[in-house]
Amino acid sequence: MTQNFGNIMKQAKKIQEKMAQMQAELETKTVEASAGGGMVSVVVNGKFEILSLKIDKEVVNPDDVDMLQDLIVAAVNEGIRKAQEMTAAEMSKITGGFNIPGLM
Repeated sequence: MTQNFGNIMKQAKKIQEKMAQMQAELETKTVEASAGGGMVSVVVNGKFEILSLKIDKEVVNPDDVDMLQDLIVAAVNEGIRKAQEMTAAEMSKITGGFNIPGLM
């Protein structure tokens, strides 16, 4: 039984090392999302940080700030959703598709 526990601990350490490596790699991976037919686009990394935000000057209308705000929110939310999907896909490579509570 002690040997099994030792094996489990070794496996846990390997998973922990792989996760640390994956997190470092996710910092460099990005996804792009847009709203309004590309009028607002955003690039988000695997740490869910916004790296860039582009707004087409045609959508900038001082008389309709609400629409611009809505497009920014939509693009950012889509970027975050895509980054979460990317992170989940990378995580499943490590966990073999098992959902391990507390890892995401």
